[in-house]
Formats: sequence, C-alpha cells, structure tokens
Amino acid sequence: MRADAADRSMTSESDMPGTVAGTVRGDGSGDRDVDDRRVRALVAADMAYTRSVSPAYDDVVREISSMVAGTGSVGKLEIAALIAWKRLRADTPWMAELMSLPEAQVRSATARAVAAANDPAKTTSDAAGDARAALTGLPGFNTGDALASTVCFVANPQRLAVYDRRAQDALRQLGFQLDHRPGRYRRYMAIVEECRTALGNAGHRWTARRVDTALFQMGGPTRPE
Repeated sequence: MRADAADRSMTSESDMPGTVAGTVRGDGSGDRDVDDRRVRALVAADMAYTRSVSPAYDDVVREISSMVAGTGSVGKLEIAALIAWKRLRADTPWMAELMSLPEAQVRSATARAVAAANDPAKTTSDAAGDARAALTGLPGFNTGDALASTVCFVANPQRLAVYDRRAQDALRQLGFQLDHRPGRYRRYMAIVEECRTALGNAGHRWTARRVDTALFQMGGPTRPE
C-alpha cells in the first residue's frame, strides 16, 4: 500500500540496536540461520513490492511529513488525507467525533506525538510507544494501530514505520510473536529494528520504512482495517 522507490537505496539514520527482548537472536548457528531466512524473505518481498507499487503512491505522506516537520503537529486535514492514503474506512462514528473536535485540541495531542517520535534520547521503540500513547485520547486512536502508526510515521519518517494487519501476518510468517496487548506499536518497532539489524549484518542498510513495505508485501492481500 505504501511505496517510496527513492527509499530503496537510502541509508537509515536511526539507531540499529542488537538484541530485542522476546525475539529470536543469539550467537549460535541456529540463530544465524533464522536471521538468514528472514533476510532472504524480506529482500524477496522488497523486490516484489518495488515491482508492483508505483513510487508516486507515497506522494501524500511525503507532503504531509514535510508539513509536519514545519508545524510540529498533525491537523485534521492531514489525518483525513492519511486515512485515504491508508485506505481505511472513514464512514465511522469516531471519524465524526474526531472532525468535531477543535483543531487546536487535535494538534495539541499530535504535537506530543511528534515530539516523542523525534526525541533523540529515546530508543526507537520507546519513541514509537510514547508517540502512540500521546494519541490515545483522540477519537479513533484508543485501540488499533493502523492509523495511529501512520500519524507517528509522518512525525519521523526516517525513524518509524507503519503497522497494519499485513505486517502482523508477515511477522508471523517470519517466526515473530506480536500480540495485541496495549503497547503493540512499541513492540512492533522493536521487531522492525531487529529486522534492520539482521539486514545490516547481511550488508543491507534499510530504513524502518523499507522493512515495513517489505512486510506489507509479504503479508498478502489487504483487508479492511
């Protein structure tokens, strides 16, 4: 669903941690074999994604990310555009509630998310989790991470990634466990960073975004969020 052909060759500027709690890593040959299989699967999915998705698809998020960098927050207009980009349903009660809030109230919450996403003192997973938590009080952001992660992503596209059900399915295929308890986006980004570490060890310098698009491709046909 999300494309950025230019990102294929970018060197990530975010941190590349090693061991991630709760996932399979280690110094043994068995762990290296697991990493090798994951790297091969991600690289194959990345190639398929690049072939199948127009690089123009991400024009919307690139423009919104640029706006957020200037304003330090995400407004209702940008959220509506992200819903269209993510192909989420907009004919919902929470959407009407969100649009009924004062713009200043929405921007106050999203400004906290933007600040957390860009905090250099936080690890990537903590930045993601804190940014996600800042959005919880907004209608439509209390549960589920598809839209919330997209807002977090445009707050710092060089550091964070987008979550959706296809990514969840892909992680299961790769042998990762990501449950639905609160804090899922934090744990998701920890796994994405582990994937980046394995890819980096194999000579592939990917952004979190590139991992996310490979997971999206691997996860199969889209379903309504």
